[in-house]
Amino acid sequence: MADKARARANDPRSEAAKSRDLISRGDYTSTPFGKTLFIILRSLDPFLQYSILAHGTGTGVLHRLGLRTLPPGPPIHTGVSLIDNLGLSPYRLILLAMTAGSALKQNIWVSGISGEPMDVKAATIVSAFNTVMNGLNNYAFLLTATSASTNSDFPQTPLVVGGALYVTGILVELGAEMQRKRFKADAKNKGKPYTGGLWALARHINYGAYTIWRGGYALAAGGWVWGAVVGAFFFADFATRGVPILNEYCEKRYGADWENFKKQTKYRLIPGIY
Repeated sequence: MADKARARANDPRSEAAKSRDLISRGDYTSTPFGKTLFIILRSLDPFLQYSILAHGTGTGVLHRLGLRTLPPGPPIHTGVSLIDNLGLSPYRLILLAMTAGSALKQNIWVSGISGEPMDVKAATIVSAFNTVMNGLNNYAFLLTATSASTNSDFPQTPLVVGGALYVTGILVELGAEMQRKRFKADAKNKGKPYTGGLWALARHINYGAYTIWRGGYALAAGGWVWGAVVGAFFFADFATRGVPILNEYCEKRYGADWENFKKQTKYRLIPGIY
């Protein structure tokens, strides 16, 4: 408790900013239990999403509300038993892969990249939020009124576009975080902000990339409208909450170096857009 209180006191941000952020900036207290819990919860998510996609878990409630859902569709046959035994159609298999990819990326981040603590509360909230978002995407796919899947030839355009955005976002987010990790690991860079690599394209490129893959996943599952709604939600949250909170921290920690970074890199989230 003393270490946590000391780290919070050393955080230069306002109390209002701290209260709106789950991450304790500048705090490197070890939290093995919280991080382990996070990894476990995120690892369980693909199994939950599989039960939705393969067995329609929860769709009984939707049917009682008068909503219709898609039939299962013919399962894929690849000759790989691990995949074929899932019994999923190609479209559903791709959505499951998106769920698994998001869990893998986030577990890599919390176990090998992030130095900040992850207490039990934060681990539970962040894990639950991502599971809910993935579930909403998959239910949007299952509902005939909102599904991106149609009777047209596979693959459908929303799946192609959404899949491309998803892969781009995941890889950019992971790549940017790994670049910053390597920079911070060098003792000569202590007290300096990382301004190179992918971060030279946007000051909070990891937030922008997360927005892109989240919007892409939603587009692939629920079509253009749902994809736009989800993408707009994350964009607005980062633009009005995440970026200002982190900017305040960086201004106070890095001073002139951060101001110079803002001058040379004008975009905040997504290059060419914002």
